[in-house]
Amino acid sequence: MSYVDGFVLPVPKRNLRQYVSMARLGRKVWLEHGALDYRECVADDVKPGKYTSFPQSVKLKKGETVVFAYIVYKSRKHRDSVNAKTMKDPRFAEWMKGKKMPFDGKRMFWGGFKTIVAA
Repeated sequence: MSYVDGFVLPVPKRNLRQYVSMARLGRKVWLEHGALDYRECVADDVKPGKYTSFPQSVKLKKGETVVFAYIVYKSRKHRDSVNAKTMKDPRFAEWMKGKKMPFDGKRMFWGGFKTIVAA
């Protein structure tokens, strides 16, 4: 089975174009270093829930949207190897240096998951 890193984050709608540019670079770098799949998805049907929801999970503010993203790897070991290469990639490092992120990283959350069912 595969291994997946998942991410959920709030992005101001006015910054979505900049975020997409960053995501395209991320896709290119992660896939070149061996990731099997890379997806960035913007909210389309995510309403606040009674107890929890995507909007509530990131403390969504007016004028923001939720992004759900994931990267697929062969295994956790493979993920660790790909991420180590990605973090050293000069294209990625240069983009990160001194640039203001187009989202609030303090309200982003992520984690690694073992796949238990796949098509």
